[in-house]
Amino acid sequence: MCFRKRNGYRPPDHFNAKIYTGPVPAEQDAVMVQNEGPSTQRPNACCLCWCCCCSCSWSEEERRARRKSQETKLETISNCEACTKPSAEEVRQWAQSFERLMRSAAGRNLFRQFLRTEYSEDNLLFWLACEDLKQEYNKTSIQEKARLIYEDYVSILSPKEVSLDSRVREMINRKMQDPTTHTFEDAQLQIYTLMHRDSYPRFLNSSIYKSLLLNGSCSSSES
Repeated sequence: MCFRKRNGYRPPDHFNAKIYTGPVPAEQDAVMVQNEGPSTQRPNACCLCWCCCCSCSWSEEERRARRKSQETKLETISNCEACTKPSAEEVRQWAQSFERLMRSAAGRNLFRQFLRTEYSEDNLLFWLACEDLKQEYNKTSIQEKARLIYEDYVSILSPKEVSLDSRVREMINRKMQDPTTHTFEDAQLQIYTLMHRDSYPRFLNSSIYKSLLLNGSCSSSES
């Protein structure tokens, strides 16, 4: 790259040369768009639509800043599910299978506490939101909850975006045209599998679980 390009040199307008000239300040860029007329659009301009069908031209730094500042919209999942204190036997059963852990409200609460320490709580929140969606019967409520789930956990602009492969994302984008209670089934299964294979083994070896297991055993022996 030549010295003038590296230092942000921009040729005069009368050159009308369409070559890369380095970064352009936002003010100059806005003037250029106005001069081009109302019918001309910048290529790959992001329309900020929920389906993410366009190619966003923001820099990675701007994207991170937006994710950090954006507040999530889905507030249906409380910080702790209502549940009774688990018995020592129930706590031991959580180690037998991931399914047993996820069927227990107390188990999910403890697992969520562990995921928070690994900054992956969003995986469980997404799974719970999908379970909540399946309980809906009103079409309007289904569409609204599906939209919020997408914006909070699927959209690339969300700070709580979960890890999904491109095939599942494309499938969700198609289904969002007319969302149902099954719109996120494949994505939910993918996140469930991720938690099972990746987070669950570490949870069983964590101090959070071992402490409860030990305390439960002590309480059981004392009684």
